[in-house]
Amino acid sequence: NVFLLYRLGLLVCFYDDLEQMDAAVARALLHQMIKCNQLRGFQAKVHELKSQLLNIAMQNQTLNDTLGTLSDAVVGLTSSQLESLSPEAVHNAVATLNQVSGWAKSQVMILSSKYLSYEKVLSFYNVSQMGALVTGIGTWSLHSMSPRELAQIIRGTTSQYLSDLSPPQQQGILRKIASSGDFSSSVKDIQGSFFKEVSLSGLWKQTGYNSAMLNEKELRSSQALYLYELLSKENHPVDLLSTGQLVKGVTCQLFESMDTDIFLNNFKFFEMNLHLLSPYQVNCLAWKFWRVSNASIPPFLLLALPSEYLEYITGPLCVPFLERVGKIGMDLLNPSLHKMDAVLQKVQECLNSSIADEYDVDLLGNLICHLPPAFLHGRMSLKAMAAALHQFKLCQQLSHEQKIEIKYKLLQLYGPSNNWTAEATLDVGPFIVLLSKEELNVLAEKFPEIILQIAKTIGPVSSAEELLSAVFESVSNGTGRVLLSLSRADCLRTRAPSSNEIIKLGEANVFWSVQELKCMDPETFDKNVELLGGVTGFNSSQLTALKEKAKQVWGLLPDWRSYQIISLGRIALALSAQEIPELDLSSIDTVSALTQQTGWTLTQARAILQGFLDDSGQTISTLKSFDLVGLGAVLCTLNSTEITSIRTAEFSAAVARIGLLFCSTPVLRQFKKMTESVFGAAPSWNGSVLQEIGTIAGGLNEDELKAIDKSLMPYFQPSAVRHIPPEIFQALSPEQIANLGPENAAVVTGWQREHLDAAQLQSLGLALEGARSSSPGTQSTAGAPQEGQSPAPSGAPCLRGFGIWLCAVFTLHLPF
Repeated sequence: NVFLLYRLGLLVCFYDDLEQMDAAVARALLHQMIKCNQLRGFQAKVHELKSQLLNIAMQNQTLNDTLGTLSDAVVGLTSSQLESLSPEAVHNAVATLNQVSGWAKSQVMILSSKYLSYEKVLSFYNVSQMGALVTGIGTWSLHSMSPRELAQIIRGTTSQYLSDLSPPQQQGILRKIASSGDFSSSVKDIQGSFFKEVSLSGLWKQTGYNSAMLNEKELRSSQALYLYELLSKENHPVDLLSTGQLVKGVTCQLFESMDTDIFLNNFKFFEMNLHLLSPYQVNCLAWKFWRVSNASIPPFLLLALPSEYLEYITGPLCVPFLERVGKIGMDLLNPSLHKMDAVLQKVQECLNSSIADEYDVDLLGNLICHLPPAFLHGRMSLKAMAAALHQFKLCQQLSHEQKIEIKYKLLQLYGPSNNWTAEATLDVGPFIVLLSKEELNVLAEKFPEIILQIAKTIGPVSSAEELLSAVFESVSNGTGRVLLSLSRADCLRTRAPSSNEIIKLGEANVFWSVQELKCMDPETFDKNVELLGGVTGFNSSQLTALKEKAKQVWGLLPDWRSYQIISLGRIALALSAQEIPELDLSSIDTVSALTQQTGWTLTQARAILQGFLDDSGQTISTLKSFDLVGLGAVLCTLNSTEITSIRTAEFSAAVARIGLLFCSTPVLRQFKKMTESVFGAAPSWNGSVLQEIGTIAGGLNEDELKAIDKSLMPYFQPSAVRHIPPEIFQALSPEQIANLGPENAAVVTGWQREHLDAAQLQSLGLALEGARSSSPGTQSTAGAPQEGQSPAPSGAPCLRGFGIWLCAVFTLHLPF
């Protein structure tokens, strides 16, 4: 009864009486099953049910006729089925298709191509009808649109999907608008994370900025540094800080130069946006608050100062300290190991050496992730443990010893695992990996759906091999089948993966043998290639087997379509340097998808680059900024002659993306020379430029590095600091190293440390602790910070730390 279906609510997600169901009822049921996405549980059975209903719904009708009536089950259609659709059918069903979520990239590409082939011309109107399908439009197609229509897209309803576009697609839109001379009027309409793709050099060329136009925009640090300094000349701090993202641009010198009343009255903006500040900025904020006479410093800010300052957190200051630090987390403040020990000691003191109940757990927040194993073992009640499970699940890097103690508490709380209920198993969640293989097998047999649900959240095999192995055995033993093939004698007695198994297993698909993958049904591979390509744990032999399966299913390499190459994911890594040139790599979107995979050899990467140049008919000198962005890591294979042939305007638009690459030192040095053609000679660079160019700053030579003002050291990105060769890094003066800031000091490598002398190592310790040893000076360059601490007022006590005297006001007035 179709009318009954509308009364079932979420119960439709468990409807499994499919016998004698007709197509009309199946379509009605599929329409109601959109709401199944609300279910918190594992979706494997829902996917299976939708797949079965999809087959019934299309009985005795063509896919062209039924496309608009299949609801969100259309995401279950294979690439081959979507390819069989007529452009007219896609056009007629676009009102349904554009609202569906969960599309694979290859599916969106096919549907976008079909829709646009019907419309013939790419215009603002037909793009606005596409909804989520807009991400399937090729970069070059977007760039070929008129600047006026692209500006309309930025302002229109389609703007909500712009952040889902790939970096090359976003760059293609921005580059076209910027080249039209109409960028100034369009920049105010670029919202959200899309604005982060605007280059620093692009911002320099525009005028008419105001704080109001930045309200809905996300900013990179380089953008914020430039815009804050620019706007601060004519705007009151409260107008700038109230925009949120602009706080990323507040330098240490700006903190110091703020009038006391203005600073205290506007502190709420810093506190509300603490997650946007770097550890260096938080350190500057803490020193400013500490220095200000009669200031009321929130105790959590003491965490950003050297360890000695923690001794002032006692008695009534404990609760506000724990509460605030528990919410923001210590990771934001990037403490050294020495400081971490001191902080944890203070946390334990504030807890009176025990975690008694849910109130203590709530107070601790994510501080609970850092408590030492011995404390968890002897000082945490079972009542507190029950309340803490949810918080523990959010911890990113628990040690092996911490996990052992958590397991000990779990067994105390719930008893032996073979007695666990479904509720207890769900509560334990990812900590189920702490159990033995035998215990996991018992739970996988008792609660297969729950174990599958938990396994989906675990991640790579390395972190949960026994759990994923138990899941694999449970799923494959329950539904495994023998593939009978008259043409493949080696598959006569081999179990092969089915679609349902692949969907259920997720990362546990790594346990299929090479032979089992080889024997996979072609249709099964075609339907699940994107899922298989997303499995991170496959070894080279498994990837090679899947690549060969792709050849078997799709034919010769030159015949592969762009969406097929993109759908391969990590399987593409099995393509040899001889096979890569056979692919059609004329589209930068195809190349961009390939370069997003990590693990290419230098030879493979060079083959991708050459394949793109050959197939697109371009040379390095004709590449546009969106080509450079899409090429990504393969740019690291360029030689010095090729790099110098990149056009300066295109390089400047893409430099922030290039600054994310981890290239060799010789390549970084050549990119550094290109950067100088955009931003001037290295000694003239300011903080915003150093933030913009990222790892490229790691290509500075010894003399250039020594010439960098010490006040600019915090504005090297951590990735750039790591990439400075040890023999160059040692050229830094003790003063420069002391001014690195805690975040940069924390990423100094062991090799770099080995080349430092005693004075430099002492300075590195100061930087790690967030100590200050000098007075702030003047700042003459845009976006550049100024390190240092003003002298303490007369009579202020001093602390001894790292061989220097640190003086400050020690009065704390805390109105909580």
